Amino acid sequence: MTFDLRPARNPLSMEGEKTMNENIIKRNALLAQKVIKGLESRNMSGYYAATREEAVALALSLIPEGSSVTMGGAMSAHEIGLVEAIKNGNYHFIDRDAYADKREAMLLSYDADVFLCGANAITQDGVMINIDGNANRVSAIAQGPKKVVFIVGMNKVCDDVDGAIKRARNVAAPINAQRFGLSTPCAKTGSCMNCKSPDTICCQILVTRFSRHKDRIHVILVNDTLGF
Repeated sequence: MTFDLRPARNPLSMEGEKTMNENIIKRNALLAQKVIKGLESRNMSGYYAATREEAVALALSLIPEGSSVTMGGAMSAHEIGLVEAIKNGNYHFIDRDAYADKREAMLLSYDADVFLCGANAITQDGVMINIDGNANRVSAIAQGPKKVVFIVGMNKVCDDVDGAIKRARNVAAPINAQRFGLSTPCAKTGSCMNCKSPDTICCQILVTRFSRHKDRIHVILVNDTLGF
């Protein structure tokens, strides 16, 4: 596949915003309903949370006590306090950071009851885009865990798939490359150079446009700027 990798222009983008006025809040609530309708047409479940606390409560309502829970990165889940709530609750949390052998923890993810994750981008009609280096996250989204719960800030919403891929490669990927201390062109320039660097984290691109299994994928849209 060939994509236009130039950064997408979106006058309604919330990138970098830390506070929201009432007009942004109203716009997010309305746009979220459009995204949710798109998700439902794709056999996925969508929800809207006006606050981080509401998002945590929604997520916990989808995760029965006693469930085995794991995650792939999921900065958004950390930011809203969901990971802490899982760790402190009656759940079997598979914390890959606690494993000397990270691969062992990643393999356990495929048989988990619930997989928590974020999305690099989501379109207004409910298509999600995720980019991965090791593929542990995108592979678990695609197959394995019984249920996948996404925590997605409204800053991740893009017009279409092309815009979503641009966001993933020009916003999420450079920031993550910098976060992990990788030596990639995007870490030095701040935008995608379509590299084949040994450190590249753009090894796999997953387009989630439909779920064959109803009630497996749940997407909680949060009225906030979350993740990268």
